[in-house]
Amino acid sequence: MSQESQTEGDVSSQEEKQAASEEAPATPEEKIAELETRLAENYDQLLRKAAEFENFRKRMNQEKQSAIEYANQSLLLDIIPIIDDFERAIQAGENGLPADGSQASASDYSGFLEGIKMIEKRFTSQLESKWGLKRFNSAGASFDPNLHEALMMEKSPDIKEAIVQEDLIKGYLLKERVIRAAKVKVLMPENDNS
Repeated sequence: MSQESQTEGDVSSQEEKQAASEEAPATPEEKIAELETRLAENYDQLLRKAAEFENFRKRMNQEKQSAIEYANQSLLLDIIPIIDDFERAIQAGENGLPADGSQASASDYSGFLEGIKMIEKRFTSQLESKWGLKRFNSAGASFDPNLHEALMMEKSPDIKEAIVQEDLIKGYLLKERVIRAAKVKVLMPENDNS
């Protein structure tokens, strides 16, 4: 059979099917039944999609809650070894005290103090390098109410603008955001008009 005759056969069979469907028009009852079937199928699909969406929403809420509850896990795992260091330092300090109740000498505490300083340095450097927490020093800087909270003020004739004289409590930045303002003593210029 040639290509042309096969194509003519396909076209004629399609025409026959179309003619058959045109010859037997569907009754209103058949159309209603067909539409009811389609409606039932669509309604079933809608219910399935709604159930899928509800399950997805519940799963996302559970994952979100879990993420919130365990968000600080990595930070805490970094802090635990430092707590261990503090425990060892405290134990070494307790073991280093004289058993007879006499006063410990300055040399007894120098090693203990050096160990505590090393722990503090390790702790702050880890928080800064891994977590973006940075302690800032304010002494000598211009007073900035966004960075500083003035707890004490003193007037000085030697300055023209408010200057932080001393950090009473250090301030901290998390990345670029101030999370705790430094509590400071401020030198204020004397007013010539007073």
